[in-house]
Amino acid sequence: MSEKTLLLEIGAEEIPAGYIQPALDAMKAGIVKGFSDARITHGEVRVFGTPRRLAVMVEAVAPKQTSVSTTLMGPPESAAFDKSGAPTMAAVKFAEKAKVPVHRLTVQETAKGRYVCAKKMERGQATPTLLKSLLPQLILSTPFPKTMRWADLSITFARPILHIVALFGEKVIPFVVGNVKSGRFSQGHRFMNPGKLKIDTPENYVSSLAGARVEPDISVRRELIRKRVAEAAAQQKGDVLPDAGLLDIVCQLVEQPYPVVGRFEDKFLALPKEILITAMREHQKYFAVTDGQGNLKPLFVAVNNTLASDMSLVQKGHERVIRARLSDASFFYNSDVKKSMDDWVVKLKGVLFQAKLGSMNEKVQRVVRIAEKIAKEVAQAANLTDSKGFVKMAGRAAQLCKADLVSEVVGEFPNLQGIMGRVYAGVAGEGKEVAAAIEEHYRPTHSGGLLPETLLGAVVSIADKIDSICGCFSADLLPTGASDPYALRRQAIGIVQIMLDKNFSFSIKGLISDALSGFTNPPADTGEKVYRFIEGRIEQMLVDQGFSRDVVTAVACVTVDHVPNVWARVRALEALKSEPDF
Repeated sequence: MSEKTLLLEIGAEEIPAGYIQPALDAMKAGIVKGFSDARITHGEVRVFGTPRRLAVMVEAVAPKQTSVSTTLMGPPESAAFDKSGAPTMAAVKFAEKAKVPVHRLTVQETAKGRYVCAKKMERGQATPTLLKSLLPQLILSTPFPKTMRWADLSITFARPILHIVALFGEKVIPFVVGNVKSGRFSQGHRFMNPGKLKIDTPENYVSSLAGARVEPDISVRRELIRKRVAEAAAQQKGDVLPDAGLLDIVCQLVEQPYPVVGRFEDKFLALPKEILITAMREHQKYFAVTDGQGNLKPLFVAVNNTLASDMSLVQKGHERVIRARLSDASFFYNSDVKKSMDDWVVKLKGVLFQAKLGSMNEKVQRVVRIAEKIAKEVAQAANLTDSKGFVKMAGRAAQLCKADLVSEVVGEFPNLQGIMGRVYAGVAGEGKEVAAAIEEHYRPTHSGGLLPETLLGAVVSIADKIDSICGCFSADLLPTGASDPYALRRQAIGIVQIMLDKNFSFSIKGLISDALSGFTNPPADTGEKVYRFIEGRIEQMLVDQGFSRDVVTAVACVTVDHVPNVWARVRALEALKSEPDF
């Protein structure tokens, strides 16, 4: 038998967009591990996915698993055979254990002497036989954030399974998952090509689905969406606002993309662009459209899964929905700008930061105190001409940094926290520096994310992060190897990255001490624990940047109290280490 291609497709009701790619990654890893454990050689592994199907294709799969020869060591020769050479009971029992005839036993010379051994040849089974159990296990072990049951079945999956395609070359691998038997019949597009779709061979899978109005290749579908959306916007003399994240989401919402351009009233352009973009993006998954100068146009592009006979009706439907969304957003915004940010700060007394650490208002007051202390050191080190003014602005930015959490817009669009704080501060006349710091104090929001651009934003960001870290450590809310619910590792790395970026050389230990003074009776060793925690993050960052572990350890064990100095010492020692006389 020659090598063949394996195809497994799981057809289901619409799977949530965020589930699809992680599930496909897990399926790919699972099939590779399963084949490795089963000693089945194979070629390239590819995955395909749409809202209604998850599929994995493995090329050049061996017709049977690799045979393996093993040698089992038994008792010494002297114990296995008597003086006449006849096998003793020890030899008989060993042969039974090894499942070989006694006369097949051999003697092997070892460092300890001559020992009896048995050679076993485990011949490989046919791959189709192994796949009957391997594929159902792969299906049922696919991880999802949430799973569901259906009918009276005991199995779970992201959504009810409707069909399973399992082909090894031209032949079906027969098995049953729940009440679904595997076969060679898939499904075309739900609306434009409903009904069964016969898959003759794995090689015909993509072309068969394409003929049934389904594009299963995620990368191809993603590029198709990007191109068609751009073309639709260009027809209205606009450009699509780049949004790779939204493109990924929309790609997992459709099996074949059909964009349509909609319009909303010009009056909504008076809203901050962040509100418009978020309202279109988060609720409706619409792409925003800009003019040649980067300003928003009163247009959007919606990507449909079906080509309707009258797309103008589809357009009107989208416009009706977005009009309601933007009307709500406009009401929330206009209501917010009539209120005082200082009143919002007071209202933060009713917002819980953490049960053991008090309200968000209490956190803000701690951050104000820390930010002012950091600002004094930064102003002194940078020889700022108006150091008192800088400290005052730092305190004001820290005072208002969480105010927008109780605004109506952030209540509707939580991902606009900080951004709306900057907008509202600007409307209230707080000054550009304070407004920018309010937005920037959340940075970095993820690994590799943007750092604060301004000195003021950097100061408030560090103050906010060190307060969270010290607060959680004082309340014994420490991260574990598997869990970090308060993102303390990310916040510690953020502090270090900001200090490096801005060349802040104030003391880490002093920063920790200042932050801990805002909490009532923290355990005596809390400061040391926080310092070691940040030290661990610094060491890992240095190793990730390519510095050798021994150099990093040598430097860190002395002190990491002044962050920029740590990097300078590591570079110096790394260079010295390469000298011949080191």
